[in-house]
Formats: sequence, structure tokens, C-alpha cells
Amino acid sequence: MKPLQSLRGMVDLLPGQTPFWQRIEATARDHFRRAAVEEIRTPLLEVTELFARGIGEATDVVGKEMYSFEDRGERHCTLRPEGTASVVRAAIQHGLVAQGPQRLWYGGPMFRYERPQAGRQRQFHQIGLEFLGHADPRSDVEAIAIAWDLLMDLGVGGLSLELNSLGSSDDRLRYRSDLVAWLEAHRGDLDPDSQQRISTNPLRVLDSKNAQTQALLAGAPTLADALGDESRERFLRVRQGLEALAIPFRLNPRLVRGLDYYGHTAFEITSSQLGAQATVCGGGRYDGLVEQLGGPPTPAVGWALGMERLVLLLSQAQQGEAGEQRPGAAPDLYVVSRGVEGEAYAMRLARQCRHRPGEPLAVQVDLSGAGFDKQLKRARRSGARWALLLGDEEAANGSVRLMPLAAGDGGRPGDGGTGQTDRHLSETDFLALSLDQLNA
Repeated sequence: MKPLQSLRGMVDLLPGQTPFWQRIEATARDHFRRAAVEEIRTPLLEVTELFARGIGEATDVVGKEMYSFEDRGERHCTLRPEGTASVVRAAIQHGLVAQGPQRLWYGGPMFRYERPQAGRQRQFHQIGLEFLGHADPRSDVEAIAIAWDLLMDLGVGGLSLELNSLGSSDDRLRYRSDLVAWLEAHRGDLDPDSQQRISTNPLRVLDSKNAQTQALLAGAPTLADALGDESRERFLRVRQGLEALAIPFRLNPRLVRGLDYYGHTAFEITSSQLGAQATVCGGGRYDGLVEQLGGPPTPAVGWALGMERLVLLLSQAQQGEAGEQRPGAAPDLYVVSRGVEGEAYAMRLARQCRHRPGEPLAVQVDLSGAGFDKQLKRARRSGARWALLLGDEEAANGSVRLMPLAAGDGGRPGDGGTGQTDRHLSETDFLALSLDQLNA
């Protein structure tokens, strides 16, 4: 029988990869906690209308990429393609926006039917932040600062912040008219996708990946020229706030976001280490979305970062430095045992080590039942610094034997010596060892 395979673009995360994901998630949780941002979790499945109204029917996401279907109750449903609309829907439905400003974050899988490539899959994962009820330009600055500091803390290199203002709805309406007139005058020189977007979503032409179109756009009118006085003043305050925090940025008058709900501040954080998939975080202000989805007028700003791209970047960086792709996965202790009594003793001691008050240990028990030599080979490959050797004799007299495991290339144990000798201890003395004493 032929083995079953996962669907294209739906990728398994294997044990060798998950430590990168865990590190990103743990670091993000810590940054959000310190910034007083609370977690919200929303369903994977929503009514299709949520995204049609929120993202915009003329966008590629809604028009081409969503996983939509009719369920058994004849409801039109969609696997969420992004997180913001779901968070806003939940905040309206449960009355959060009526309780005052909300500082929220989310994480989890999203779904878009697009061509899979490195760092982009059909099931992909995001971590995002949403500030609801905050109108002051300082909220834009703080949102960007949290994203910037998180990426810096993760060790992402070659970071660059690109910044633009999409202005108010009146500014965009005025600019749209000027842009459409210019695009129509140059229609014959545009790529087919851009020609189609003139009538559906002309601002998205500015984000075209076609080199010829991008070169042509150098002569197009810019949003900056269409901004009113209030929008200019607001954007100035955002730039001044970033400068005060020493966060460098580059103005990009061609930067637009792919979702219709954005206005005023728009930004992307890119990394030069990712080549063509340069963007690792993007977001901006979306003051009209809450009202558009049935809530009260509510200013808002947020962003999302792509986990797959971050993992790709971090794994490549670590592989380049040490040839190793499994960070922080090694146990503190690897337990090797033989004999009926020795194996039972091993299970009991391992459990006690994992639940030591104050200093629990990460312990891996070899459950193979193989000989000591084969178990010790696995112990050396595990990355643990010590092996705990237990047999029927140790079980009978309540003792343990600690064997040092030599460190080889890439921080993994090898076959060489450590300069340390085996330590024979009573069970009581062993359990009383501190981590410092164990690693001394």
C-alpha cells in the first residue's frame, strides 16, 4: 500500500526544527508580557464574509488565495488567511472594544492557496500584535518598537525598517484618481496583472514584483504628494518618535500593504539575510476596520510576522555558524540502565530529577533495552553532558554512577575524553547536587 503524503504546501514540523519555533514563541511571549500585551486566540474557521468585508474583495487574498467552502449547514466558511480580521471580529463580538483600549497578540496557523516556496507555504504561521482603541501616533511607534526589539532579541541580522503613510481615506481617494489616470496613460507598458488591477485595486500596482513595471513606476505620482496637512503632521510625529528611540528607518513612497483596510502608517521590516523573501514583519494602521465589521468607530494599529521566514533565517544563520540545526534540544542527563531492578530504578530516579524542587532537570531515559555500549552511543549523540548508569547492583545499594560525556564538534558529545572521571554517589547525594555542582 502506498504511504500517504501531506498536501502540497502543508508542512510537518519535525523534532529537529521545533526548537527554533519554541525559541521564537518564547521570546515573543516575553516581549509581549513586558509590554503589557495580552494574548487572544481565535478559531481557524470563520464565515467567508468576514474576510470579504474586512480584507477587500478586490485583493488577491480574497479573490485568488482563500480556502473557502460550504459546510453541512450550507454556511460559507473560510480557513483564516490572516489574523487581524478574526481578532477584530472577536473584540466586537465579546464587547472588548466597549471596555476601552485593547493591547492584544495572537499566534497560529493561517491558510492561503499560493505557490509554495522556501519560507512560504499554504499553511503558514504568524505571530501578530493588535492595538485597538489607540489613535495617538505614539501607538504606531510603540507597535513598531515592539516588533523591532523582538527581531533584534532573536538575533535577526540585516534589519531594515521601511516606512510610508497611506494617508486618510480622503487622501487615498484623491491619490487614486491621479494614479489611475497615470496608469491608464501607460497601460500598454504595464504587466498583465498590473493592467487588471487598474480597475480593481490600483494602489497594489505600486507593489508589483515585475521589474519593468517597477522601473516605469519611477515616474508615477506618489502618495506623499497627495497627503493632507493632518496626515503629514501625523506621519511627521511617527518619524520623530522612531528617531527618539534610535530605530533607523527608510522612507519608501511605493510601500503599500496588500489588504484594503490599511491607512496612514504602513511599514515593513526586512532582513538582508533572506534574499527575495526579505520581509519578516509587516503592518500598519487600520482605523476603519472595526466599524467596517460592525463595531463602533475605533482607531487601531498592528502587525504580523511570518514564522516560516524567521525559522528559515535563524536555522540558516545557526547552520552557517556551527553546522548545527537543533538549538537547545539536549537533555541535562541521559539515563542508561540494564536489568529488571536497574530499569525500574532508572524510571523512578528520572522522575525525581524532572521534579526536583527549584532545579528540575531535563532527563532522557533510554528505553531500548539494548546493551550498555549501544545505549552509551545514543547518550553521546543526545547532547547531554552526563550519562547516569544504573544496573541491578546500583538499585540494590541505592547508588548511582555518573559518566561524563565528551563534547565533540558542534557541541555534541564525541568519543574523546573530558578530563573528568566517573562519579559514584549515593542516591541521596546525587539528588542533592545542584546544577552548578553537576556541571562542575
